[in-house]
Amino acid sequence: MIKKQSFYFDSSDGKSRVHGICWIPQGTTVKAVLQIAHGMVEYIDRYDEFARYLCGKGFAVVGNDHLGHGDSAESEEDWGYMGENGFEYMVKDLHKIQKHFKKRFTKIPYYILGHSMGSFLTRYFLIKYGKDVDGGILMGTAFYSPVLTGFGCGLVKVIAAVRGWRYRSYFVNKMAFGSYNRGFSPARTDYDWISRDEKMVDAYVAEPRCQFTFTLNGYYEMFKGIRFITKKANVEKMPKKLPVLLISGDADPVGNNGQGVQKVYDMFVLAGMENMELMFYEEARHEILNEINRQEVYEDLYNWLNKEISLKH
Repeated sequence: MIKKQSFYFDSSDGKSRVHGICWIPQGTTVKAVLQIAHGMVEYIDRYDEFARYLCGKGFAVVGNDHLGHGDSAESEEDWGYMGENGFEYMVKDLHKIQKHFKKRFTKIPYYILGHSMGSFLTRYFLIKYGKDVDGGILMGTAFYSPVLTGFGCGLVKVIAAVRGWRYRSYFVNKMAFGSYNRGFSPARTDYDWISRDEKMVDAYVAEPRCQFTFTLNGYYEMFKGIRFITKKANVEKMPKKLPVLLISGDADPVGNNGQGVQKVYDMFVLAGMENMELMFYEEARHEILNEINRQEVYEDLYNWLNKEISLKH
């Protein structure tokens, strides 16, 4: 039995209400908690199948819709808008959830998983609050140089000076996402890059909560956040013994077909991280939890978590 509950809490930004979901196994001892940080232009309930799988294995699972996403946005006009310092507030919101559920489930291990933009938020979280969790999973992550993100921030600022921060720029969106589908021509849809599973791609295309364009504010905050997590001095603040798993498809264009993920791994090792693992899936694309081999991914994630839990006892 699984108890699935929606909840709301006050965002760290002091004005927004954040929507979250928790999946709690019933009639069994909870062995660990996994917190999920979803990606850009999606929402936490997309992780329902994976959350239910882990629940069946004795895990409590929790996550939230980030600012400007899903039911945390007041209206569709707010999708992709997170306000000033929004990226930092999203990380603080993750910490709010972590503190609450750590109190609710005391004395059991607590892990955090972030996918895509959620992996950037998780990397920021591990720099700021890494001591508060027992491990991190970075899924579908990427490497962007400080030069590139600096250029992105500058460009967005220039356009925003004319158009305003709520403007949705086709040009900026094309710059950010335009090349992702190129490797999959002839493409059936504009989103073939997310998965080889056509049903999953079609569901994504049909879902309004996955089909909006980020505002200039959203892009600026994300670029700024990525700059923060790629600075060597910040990466070095992560707890050196913290277990971190990097997991991706080797045909994921976001991670530059594995090359960007490898760069992140190398950056962590160079910063002194001692407990790193790297896992790739052949021909898998961006959303490995929605891929044709997702059961294999589920099992590998469970096995990694289980191994880390057993090492703590």
